Amino acid sequence: MSVSVRADAATGLTAAEVEQRRSDGRTNDVPARASRSVREIVRANVFTRINAILGVLFVLVLAAGSPIDGMFGLLIVANSAVGIIQEVRAKRTLDELAIVGQARPRVRRDGVAAEVPPGEVVQDDLIELGPGDQIVVDGEVLEAELLEVDESLLTGEADPIDKKTGAEVLSGSFVVSGSGAYRATKVGREAYAARLAEEASKFTLVHSELRSGIDRILRFITFLLVPAGLLSIYNQLFSSHQGWQPAVTGMVAALVPMVPEGLVLMTSIAFAVGVVRLGRRQCLVQELPAIEGLARVDVVCADKTGTLTENGMRLADVESLTGDDDGGAARTALAALAADDPRPNASVQALAEALPERPEWRSTAVAPFSSATKWSGHSYGEHGNWLLGAPDVLLDPSSAAARRAEELGAAGLRVLLLARGDRAVDAPGAPGEVTPEALVVLEQKVRPDARETLEYFAKQDVAIKVISGDNAVSVGAVATSLELPGGDRAVDARTLPEGRDELADLLDRETTFGRVRPDQKRAMVGALQSRGHTVAMTGDGVNDVLALKDSDIGVAMGSGSPATRAVAQIVLLDNRFATLPYVVGEGRRVIGNIERVSNLFLTKTVYSVLLAFLVGLAGVGSQIFGYDPIAYPFLPRHVTIAAWFTIGIPAFVLSLAPNNERARTGFVARVMKLAIPSGVVIGVATFVAYLIAYAGPDASAQQKIQAGTTALITLIVIAVWVLAIVARPYVWWKVLLIATSVLAYVLLFSLPLTREFFLLDPSNPRLTAAAFGCGAVGVVLVEIAQWFGRRSAAK
Repeated sequence: MSVSVRADAATGLTAAEVEQRRSDGRTNDVPARASRSVREIVRANVFTRINAILGVLFVLVLAAGSPIDGMFGLLIVANSAVGIIQEVRAKRTLDELAIVGQARPRVRRDGVAAEVPPGEVVQDDLIELGPGDQIVVDGEVLEAELLEVDESLLTGEADPIDKKTGAEVLSGSFVVSGSGAYRATKVGREAYAARLAEEASKFTLVHSELRSGIDRILRFITFLLVPAGLLSIYNQLFSSHQGWQPAVTGMVAALVPMVPEGLVLMTSIAFAVGVVRLGRRQCLVQELPAIEGLARVDVVCADKTGTLTENGMRLADVESLTGDDDGGAARTALAALAADDPRPNASVQALAEALPERPEWRSTAVAPFSSATKWSGHSYGEHGNWLLGAPDVLLDPSSAAARRAEELGAAGLRVLLLARGDRAVDAPGAPGEVTPEALVVLEQKVRPDARETLEYFAKQDVAIKVISGDNAVSVGAVATSLELPGGDRAVDARTLPEGRDELADLLDRETTFGRVRPDQKRAMVGALQSRGHTVAMTGDGVNDVLALKDSDIGVAMGSGSPATRAVAQIVLLDNRFATLPYVVGEGRRVIGNIERVSNLFLTKTVYSVLLAFLVGLAGVGSQIFGYDPIAYPFLPRHVTIAAWFTIGIPAFVLSLAPNNERARTGFVARVMKLAIPSGVVIGVATFVAYLIAYAGPDASAQQKIQAGTTALITLIVIAVWVLAIVARPYVWWKVLLIATSVLAYVLLFSLPLTREFFLLDPSNPRLTAAAFGCGAVGVVLVEIAQWFGRRSAAK
């Protein structure tokens, strides 16, 4: 390996030196953030606990010589195939969008600076820095102009750290103010942030309230499966006095429906499809739980610039405050300030476009813009110390210039003050005494879809808080133009209370805030969360990073700073605030639909476990009290067709359907309120119907088929009604879905071919009438249980 050579501070590495480091392996090869390989996806979807259980039962059925009853084995293939296909689609969407949205550092090579993907950075590269830039590898500072770096994401230290020449910078931190350049000393997995994130960045499908709720339900079901399964095995093999082959098929028929085989699959599919749908709208979901989180959001904190207004600005006017009618001196100073800013923001870019002719002034000192001070500046020796900043910060509020700036701001214009200071801009106590020179008036265009977006959130009972670093009057004017309630009484954040409770009270009353510092944005998010709100924060600037990190869901604009995009869970790559309603809607669709299908799968599990207990206990009782033993009423093929049109196909359709209900906490309790009473009713009614039709252990084969058919009809009647309850409120396609399920079962029980294949015999009118009678009673009981459930929920 070649010896490391220090990059020249002026030109950086040469092309030959870069190529040498690549061949030596000294590149920034970092692990993928949230993606797993196709092989891992296949393994995770094939080798599951549920597939293992079904696989063992499938082998037992085949051993018993009944391949037709092994149709449930197709679930193994279907579960794995659908899960793999959907997750691979989601992976490809995420990977493609991540390439577009990733931070691209400016690397100086052969004296020319250019943006490169992070993975192409090599050791000893010279990387330039400006406000909002994320530090992608560890390094040593070689150039620094008032460079301040925030390392809070790594160390928890809230205050920015001054970085001088020779100081160490760590990957994962970001530049707050100033500019500079550093030499990459540790790249790839040796970098600080990569070492910290090696484990945390491994792919996780979903860590969320929804998934944890499903895990709790599955653990509870596991506890029930063990005794129910043992009881079924004992009853089939010992109590019922059957041969081993029918005993095994009966045991399998009892165990298969207890397993909620599609619940986890449907959850994964719903999230994966959500990722793909959002990807089509240029929305990068960096963490899958963000889809669920946005569904629960009830407060959106939106920045003004870049969110409600477009990023670009235009210089409208330069109003001299010195009697210089044409403002020639002010325009000359503005041209110099704009030209000398190495990383101009949108305001300075507008000045540079309008004033391209830079004067021959030499900068002797520089003060980069800071969100805390609200001004930037340059000292130009004999030409003076020039400042560009917020009028309401630099001016006496009672002055005529301050009043004029407020008038312009009230019209929705962005106003900056050009002024002179009496000391160098980097001197202690700068800017000193300020002499106003001109008001710089910039036009910012309100996004055409901003009002429609705000109206959507209002209809969805989601509160909007406009939180901006701009002048409160200007922020209020924009909010008022969008007809946001409370926009006409914007609050100046310099008057905000310090206490969390007092701040939360103010946030409950008001909607629009200006002159908000980064630490105040963070405090406001915390205050809202303290009142039980789920908060989404949108932003694009470095001053939004801390608030984005602390919010429940951080949403960054694609054109925002690399640091902002790095900490956000969702990145709107098209920079459209109007995309957010689609994100919220997708989250609600996913969560609401998973809750619907959970009701179906868990109802099946409850009635299967209860039916197994009832039959098993009846079998044990037969040995104790001497009455005829009772075998399990169904074959595996029966439970398979029972699930086809009451759960399997309807659940898949419902999991992908539109759903605009806001997600609420208490997922497990709500699901159990439907699943447990419905499952108990189905289990008991099916058992009663079976007892009515049961002709004893010496019954003919035809009588056994009729008894099983009677129980199956009762089960299907009530299960279809549960599907109808879950599908409410009705629209045409839901009615069609239910009608299709009913028609499918009519055909299965009517056609000679299917009746023979599935061993169905509804020809006994007395037993069929009894089956429908038990089913009707069950339907009434389910409706009564749901009525009590809704009544208790309303209280």
